[in-house]
Amino acid sequence: MYIKTGDMVAVIAGKDQFTTDKKGNKVRTAGRVLKVYPKTNRVVVEGVNIVKKHQAPSQANEKGGIIEREAPIHASNVALIDPKTKTPTRIGIKVVDGKKIRYAKKSGENIDK
Repeated sequence: MYIKTGDMVAVIAGKDQFTTDKKGNKVRTAGRVLKVYPKTNRVVVEGVNIVKKHQAPSQANEKGGIIEREAPIHASNVALIDPKTKTPTRIGIKVVDGKKIRYAKKSGENIDK
């Protein structure tokens, strides 16, 4: 999996693929990766795939009720955002000084510093 926690990604498939901006135009949804699950190949993206969870009262949450939270989506449904062009791009790996470094295929810009 080429996506890491903290990366900016765009949703390229699914129900949350597009959102509308203030002018009413369709814009691709983007967000920061909050958590990565490599075994199941899923990621949690900030503000994407919001689900309602019914929470029973507990010591941490006195009232309980319905809370909204992000649910994981498959990693194939997101693409890393190129730091140079600010568009979704594919990711390549190259070896520099014995270290593997991710780079954007569109611009050739290094993602890992």
